[in-house]
Amino acid sequence: MQQPKRLLPLDAIRGLIMILMAIDHANFFVARMHPTGEFWGTSLPQYNNITEFLTRLVTHICAPGFFFLMGVGMVLFANSRRSLGWSESIISRHLFFRGLILIFCQFFLVNSAWVLGPVYTFRPPGAGETVWIYFGVLAALGATMVIGTLFLRLKSLVLISLGSIIIIGNQSLVPDPSQTGHLYSPLVRILSIPGRTGIFQAFYPILPWLGIVLLGFVFGKWLLKDRVQAYQRALLVGSIFIMLFFIIRILGGFGNIHPPKSSGFISFFNVTKYPPSLTFTLLNLGLCLIFIGIFSRLHSSLERRGNPLLVFGRSALFFYILHLYLFAIIGLFFASRGGSGLALMYPIWLVGMFILYPLCLYYGNFKKKKSADSIWRFF
Repeated sequence: MQQPKRLLPLDAIRGLIMILMAIDHANFFVARMHPTGEFWGTSLPQYNNITEFLTRLVTHICAPGFFFLMGVGMVLFANSRRSLGWSESIISRHLFFRGLILIFCQFFLVNSAWVLGPVYTFRPPGAGETVWIYFGVLAALGATMVIGTLFLRLKSLVLISLGSIIIIGNQSLVPDPSQTGHLYSPLVRILSIPGRTGIFQAFYPILPWLGIVLLGFVFGKWLLKDRVQAYQRALLVGSIFIMLFFIIRILGGFGNIHPPKSSGFISFFNVTKYPPSLTFTLLNLGLCLIFIGIFSRLHSSLERRGNPLLVFGRSALFFYILHLYLFAIIGLFFASRGGSGLALMYPIWLVGMFILYPLCLYYGNFKKKKSADSIWRFF
């Protein structure tokens, strides 16, 4: 049977996220200027100038975008496979296995790339000398996909309520900074409180990111019901989220984790990522929704053959793994002098995009020819 056409705005926002993420990781591996203090129990990073801060700020949309779009994709995937005659049990089993693939990629493909950079020298809340187990973004994506299969059939109102409760509720679980050195169990690290315990280190706990996945389910259901209305809602809800960000940030209380210390631009937008504060989530999920709404109005422009946003967006996992090793290897040439600095990092990042483009274009065309249940489509 003919497979349903892809939704270009979703591919485009995913592609934009991949491009911005590449800036972040080039900053980490090549420039060696990536901030390390965005954790709940540590002081937020200090920036020497606005360029350094903006380099980090524009990439904050990536993680919320990953989890939200994965939630959207799970709903759309399930619907498309039903149209191909797949049963609910087969769909759930497929998504469950796909989640395990992501976890496998984290521990056996991605973590070895991080070894080439300074990630294991970070000192997040907790204690430990040598990290052997790193629970990163792919592991969290995989875990939330596995858990998310249990909620796929819930009604939108239930998903909105549950997702909101999880996101807001996890804010209540964030410990006082005085508990920074407490050695929480690895299970607690994975579920709610990021940091380091002995040989285990977690940056992306499951609970707050699962809440974003459930909100992605809702948008996926909206798309299935009425695409035009869904894109209009994306603009509206995204704008509401941005407004709520400003209100909560100005009030400076619950939902900030680190309230702004001054009225300056950097202090106001310098928010906590690990775990994502409510302000972090509202700002970046709001921007993600607004971009989706904007891209929905640029449909004819997006259809342009070879559009980089679509090329990168349709081979996201392939791009993710490949770009880590690319910039990690390039970064080794600058390690002895402490990094390249931002002025040189940006041209290197652009060259990296030109290298990755034909590889992702080839892979996207390759997997498009595979059957609906092919493992190649996982990447």
